[in-house]
Amino acid sequence: MSKLIIKILKLLINRIISSYNRLTMFNNLICNHVTIYKNRVKITGQWKIYGRIIISNNGEITIGNELLINSGGRYNPVDGFNRTHIFCLNNALLDIKNHVGISNSLIYCANNITIEDNVSIGGGCKIFDTDFHSINPDIRRTKNETLSEIKTKPITIKKNAWIGGFSIILKGVVIGENSVIGAGSVVTKNVPDNEIWAGNPARFIKKINW
Repeated sequence: MSKLIIKILKLLINRIISSYNRLTMFNNLICNHVTIYKNRVKITGQWKIYGRIIISNNGEITIGNELLINSGGRYNPVDGFNRTHIFCLNNALLDIKNHVGISNSLIYCANNITIEDNVSIGGGCKIFDTDFHSINPDIRRTKNETLSEIKTKPITIKKNAWIGGFSIILKGVVIGENSVIGAGSVVTKNVPDNEIWAGNPARFIKKINW
């Protein structure tokens, strides 16, 4: 039965033609729904959505197998006042691999964000690969900034990484395999494999040994 529902979901997504069409769908296992604002969301496997999420896509979003998203306080009380939102801008690429878990978080992709297998993203996290505005005040004052004037850099979160609740991951960052980001951290530079980092800005705490 679940395979049939997944096929129906894929068919419905592929038929979203208008940029502003809004479609409410049921996921494959539970009676909660995901709202798709725009098209070109490619789903390659089963997924579980607890609560309503918002996906706004003008680029390309690829979602792997066994994605789990909690959205809303009923499903995860950590920052339960917010829901999970995913934004992908023109020509941007968001690639979410297999067995990824996300709770009440915001992913904003203007360039390229890759989230590898078995990554856990805690409640209230924010992942931005863009500065949103130019650092030049003259350009900001015009209120007419173009994407070419705004700095963006890809983000990669490697396999088995754990992003603690309320953390912020900024542009150009690579978070290493198996690494842990402490709750409430602001990550501004690369985190090597098998390390714990925390703070604002995030800094090395210790190696992970097991």
